Parts: sequence; C-alpha cells; structure tokens
Amino acid sequence: MANEATVAEPGRGPSGSAITGGRTSWLLCRVGTRLCAIPLARVIEVMRQLPIEVVPGAPAFVRGLSVIRGAAVPVVDAGMLLGEAATEGGRLLTVRTGSRTAGLAVDLVLGVHAFADDMRSAMPPLMRDAAAETIAAIGILDAELLFFLRTTLSVPDELFDRAAMVGAHP
Repeated sequence: MANEATVAEPGRGPSGSAITGGRTSWLLCRVGTRLCAIPLARVIEVMRQLPIEVVPGAPAFVRGLSVIRGAAVPVVDAGMLLGEAATEGGRLLTVRTGSRTAGLAVDLVLGVHAFADDMRSAMPPLMRDAAAETIAAIGILDAELLFFLRTTLSVPDELFDRAAMVGAHP
C-alpha cells in the first residue's frame, strides 16, 4: 500500500520542507531508538519493503537495489547508516536526492508532523552521530544523497511530546 506524496515547490523551506503559517512539515519515522524528521517535500512515496538485490562490495549501509516503478533504486538502511541495528521489515521511503531517487529503509513511519519553525533549532541534524567514515563513503558514492541526509533531523522524544501537547500536529 503506497501513499504518493504530491508536492509543489512554492512555499518550501531551505531544506525543501513545506511551510505553512510558521510551521514546517516533516515525515516522522522511527529508526531503532531514534525519532527522525525527513523534509516532507523530499518524500516521494512510503511503501512496504520490496525485494532488494544485494550489490557486492557496497558499504554496509547500502542494502542494495530495488526495482521501484520500473527503475533500479539504491536502498540505504537508515539503521545501519546511524550505527544502529539494521531495519527489519519496516517501511521503505523513496526520496528525492537532487536529480535522483533513493530508497531509505526505516523501522516505522509515524506520519506527517508540522513543527513550529522556532522548534527546529532544538532538533539536531540526524547525521550528527554518524561515523566520519560513513559520511565520507556517502559523499564518494553520491553527493546528492549526502546533501539530502544532512537536511534530515533527529527529534528528541521530549520535544515531540511537547509539540504534541501544544497542538503542533496538523
């Protein structure tokens, strides 16, 4: 069951997220113990995991290639990327990484959440805790993917709980 996200470019923030009345829309996902925020404007589709063909010699965080809508798409495991356990049977996101599409395997998709723009400063970059060699490997493989990953955020649970209490959900 796939949900296609249709987005237009006007009204987008610097990371490509939708901006509405001082709020920016993000797709929230669980990756291991982390709550991740992905710019909604970069998300193409959310789907169940598809078959993935392993690519020999690829870094550990690259699960392989999956055929999505007739095209071979590289799939990155967000858990492995962040130094956690590999995702298992969760969801696959297709995301825009500049001119290309990539798959991002996550454990769970929680939905779309609009955070007030002033709350964003309390959310550190998701890649902050990634190993330097992982970041370097991504940069060598695909600079656009690295740029995309740098726009994703880590959402502290207490910040999410506080936002929910003040009615930040759309």
